[in-house]
Amino acid sequence: MDALREFREISLGSRLNRMSEVMMKETQKVYTYYGIDFDPYLFPAFKIISLKNKTTNTEIRELLNVTQPAITQTLNKLLKKELITTDSNEADKRKKNVSLSLKGEKLLIKMIPIWNVIHETIENLTTFSSESLVAHLSKLEDAFSEKSMSERVIENMKSIESLDITIISFDEKYADAFYNLNLEWLETFFYVEPHDKEVLSNAKSYIVDKGGHIFFAKDGERIAGTVALIKIEDNIYELSKMAVSPAFRGKKIGQKLMQHCLDFAKEQGFTKFILYSNRKLENAIYIYEKYGFKEIPVEEGSPYERSNIKMELFF
Repeated sequence: MDALREFREISLGSRLNRMSEVMMKETQKVYTYYGIDFDPYLFPAFKIISLKNKTTNTEIRELLNVTQPAITQTLNKLLKKELITTDSNEADKRKKNVSLSLKGEKLLIKMIPIWNVIHETIENLTTFSSESLVAHLSKLEDAFSEKSMSERVIENMKSIESLDITIISFDEKYADAFYNLNLEWLETFFYVEPHDKEVLSNAKSYIVDKGGHIFFAKDGERIAGTVALIKIEDNIYELSKMAVSPAFRGKKIGQKLMQHCLDFAKEQGFTKFILYSNRKLENAIYIYEKYGFKEIPVEEGSPYERSNIKMELFF
């Protein structure tokens, strides 16, 4: 018998607290398995700091909606682990500037794939309909009773390592995959703009025949993801139309496609890539920055209504 379940809605706070403790312990097991010395309770602040070149203790507190003593305690723990650096804010001496240290940046690179898999694991377990939040929580508890969160995450991580990914160039027989992957991505994260379907339906004429390139990531016979290089002018291309199948998200497919594009560009003697994105795609923007892309102003009349950030990379 589970007393908290018997109490139903009146015990919701206690059950959420219990689930939080379970997930923190299970996340710690995953970190330990991969030899990562990190406290899951520090994740929210560390994540915010990682998304900004420099932030302040006050901004972190406001974004997390917690007390100043709680943030001070968290930052002190991160400082003790040498994962962040702090200095005085010139505009307001009451504030401290906070940024990742070199050690923090190195740790972040190791942790992002794990965070992605944790995200996908929890999303897969919680994407269903139920009559109430309590019923939803019960199903998640049942899933963790059958197999723990840490076991699920580690299994999914291992499945990524066992993928046999190859990158191939455009083939007409995969035109539908290019269309479907991009349409699914747009509908999941944004919306489909009028020009999108036209381009996606005629990828060869709009992209390949105009000097561009389309690549696919394959796992055996399954198409895992795709990306396009749209020709802007000689040796300058837009990195665009990157989409990964939901079944393969969190498995570094996007990074493999990115690396292939960079290697291809260098082989072909390209001089520059540009790309348009949206700031809500935090992980994607971090990856772009990791590969050397720098932010530049978005011009008036941008080709994408959904874009609010533009980046470039010189070779």
